[in-house]
Parts: sequence; C-alpha cells; structure tokens
Amino acid sequence: MDKCSVDPPDGGYGWVVVTSAFFIMGLTAAVLKNFGLFFLDIQRHYSTCASTTSWVTSTTIAVFHLGAPLASALSMHMSQRTVIMIGGILATSGMVLASLGLSLPWMYVSMGVLQGLGISLCWIPANSMVSHYFKHWRPVAYAVASSGECVFAMIFSPFFQWLIEIYTWQGAVLIIGGLQLNLCACGALMRPLPPNSVMQNSLQDKLVSDSKYPKKAAVTFQWSLIQRPELLLYIMFAILAAASFFIPPLFLVPYANSRGMEQYWAASVLSVLACADLLGRLMCGWLATLRLVRNLQLLTVVVTAGGVVLLLFPIAESYWGIVVFSSLYGFLFGCVVAIHVTSIVDIVGLEGFDSALGLFMLLRSSGGFVGPPAAGWLVDWTNDFSAGFYLSGICLILSSVFVVFVDRLVQKKKLFVKQAGLYVDTTDHLNNKANHTDA
Repeated sequence: MDKCSVDPPDGGYGWVVVTSAFFIMGLTAAVLKNFGLFFLDIQRHYSTCASTTSWVTSTTIAVFHLGAPLASALSMHMSQRTVIMIGGILATSGMVLASLGLSLPWMYVSMGVLQGLGISLCWIPANSMVSHYFKHWRPVAYAVASSGECVFAMIFSPFFQWLIEIYTWQGAVLIIGGLQLNLCACGALMRPLPPNSVMQNSLQDKLVSDSKYPKKAAVTFQWSLIQRPELLLYIMFAILAAASFFIPPLFLVPYANSRGMEQYWAASVLSVLACADLLGRLMCGWLATLRLVRNLQLLTVVVTAGGVVLLLFPIAESYWGIVVFSSLYGFLFGCVVAIHVTSIVDIVGLEGFDSALGLFMLLRSSGGFVGPPAAGWLVDWTNDFSAGFYLSGICLILSSVFVVFVDRLVQKKKLFVKQAGLYVDTTDHLNNKANHTDA
C-alpha cells in the first residue's frame, strides 16, 4: 500500500462536485419543497380532506428518508455516480406516472414511493461526495451545494404556478419529471475519489493494523454506530426537527390563501422563503468555517429561534406580515440546513459519516412521515391553518434540547481523550527519565 496524505483534496475537482450537487439539490429538495403548490389542486381533484391529501407529501418524505441506508450501502458497493443516475431515472418515472392522476393511492405509489426513493438515491450520495472532497472548507462547500435547493425553489415557485395554470397540475407534474431527468447528467459529473483518498486510506490503515478483519469491511454499512448515545440523541433531534420542517412549506400557500391572498401572491411567499433560506445557508456556512463557536452550539441557537418564529407566525395576517415571518423562518431554516449534516462528522468522524448519515436519514423519517398528516389533522379539526404552525414550532423547540445533550456528550468524550493522551505522555516521560537515571 502506498503511503499518502489522509486529508481530502479540499478543492480542485471538488468544486465541480459542489456544482453538480448544487443542481441535484435543486432538482430534488426544491421540487419537494414546492409540493405545497399542488396541494389544493390535488385535494379538489380527488375531493379529499387536508389530512388525506397530505399523505402524498408524507409518503415522499418517508421514502426519501427510509431509502437513505440503501443509498449509502449502494454508494459503498457501487459508486455515488451510478447511484445518482439510477435515482434520476426513478424520480422521473415517479412524476411521469403521477401525471396520469388515476387515483389517490396511485399518487402515494408514484409521487410518494418512486419519487421519494429517487430523491434519496440522488441526495445522499451527493452529500457524501461533498463531505469527502472537503475538510477545512466543508461547511462552505456544503452550504454552497445545499443552496441549490433555495435558488431552484425561488425559480420553481412562480414557474410551477405558471405550469399549473397553463397545463393543469397533471401537465405540470409531467414537465417536472422531464426536468428531473437532468439528475442523470449531474450524476455523471460525480467522479469518485482515487484509491488513495481519505476514506479508503483511513479504512485500509485500520485493516493493516488489525489483520483479522477482512478487507471487505471497508465497504460495510456500520449499523453499530446506532449504539453511540451521542448519535442516538442527535437522531432524536432529527426526528422532531423533521416533523417540524416539512409542515411550513406544505401549509404556507394554503395559509396565505386563507388570509385572502390571490394564488400568485401566495406563491411568491415561497420565493421569499427560499431567498432567505439561501442567505441563511451561505452566512451560517461561512460562520461555521470561522470556528468562532462549536457547530452544535450554533445549531442549538438557530433551531430554538426558528421554533419561536413559527409559534409567532399566525399573528401575521397581511401579505407583508407573512413575508416578514417567512423571511425570518427561511433564514433560520437555512442556518440549520447549512450545519446539521456536517455536524455528523463532529459526532462520528469522517470514516463513519456515510453510515451515520444513512441511519440519521432512516430514523428521522418517522418525523417527516407523521408531521404533515398530524398538522393536517389539526387543520381539519380547528379549520385553521395556524394550528400547523403551532405544532411545527413546538416540535422544533423540543428538538433543540437534544442538541444541547449531544454537545455535552461530544465535549466530554473529547476531554476524556485529551486527558488520556496527557496521562500516556506523562507516563512515557517518567519511564524514560527513570531508565536514564538507572543507566
């Protein structure tokens, strides 16, 4: 085995990877974020209540998360490039089949299962590639890549609304499926790191030092990571946060409509939300790179603030009031997104990142699956979309408590390792001194 640097490239072709990930985020997460534009049309088409209609989005979110371990495992055994291209085909197929509009269960399968799995097979490997190509600039690189979701969301909000009015919601869904076929081209740009890269190098070094483990262990999904209390608590944060995050985009446009806004004005609020989201990601990614505070500390602050904004959201009755609160929430949401995935590296290290991300996404799916229908049930019960924002805010504030516990555990572990290292160094020094005296 050739001796090589254990540091990621931290640039070079990595910026091509970031650009590709930028478009992948836009063609997956931004599409999912704008599903709220189709909510009322689908509800009227099938003559169903809000809670039943919201299961379409919930199924997409759940499958997106449940497919994360599969996406991680396939990336280890194949390559991120191949997995993303497969995901692009699945996402396109799901939207094309959904455009037929045969029945609501058909929507659950097509726009829910196929679209969700396709998004998962694209989103997970894209994040993995960005994390492996960067170290020092990782927060900034991830912030730039994830900002594709915001940029495309700003463009898609009025564009999707225009498509719905010209081609109906079914025609719009068909065109969106065609756009998602570009995910295959983005996947083709994801060049795998050479064999002497950081991930394989660190894993192979471990294998050399312990020859009883077979070489295949380097590509095995690490299910045992779930036993780490700090990761388990972080996943609890993710479950509550997921229950919260998918509610506002789904009910923001219906809430604005319920306050007397026309459809285009209501849709423009999503563009404002996306613009503020973009600003939050870039600013928080830059702040995280400066290392002025720990990532988990910063995450606690922005998550708590985001929950407070959501609880206060229903006091906004006018267009400009909704715009102000949407901007505040969008900015804070962007801050969370910029650091919540890269914080996993702080918890398990880079060598466990792929498996931990898969577990993280898998288990937080329960929050994304339950959150929107629960909010929809509250809306049906109270006949007021404000109830969804109250539920979202409460879940987000509760999730911040778990981040505090995770930060304390991580700091305790680092302190223990540091003290153990100092003890070993002191012992070696005393032993060397005693040997020198005997001589």
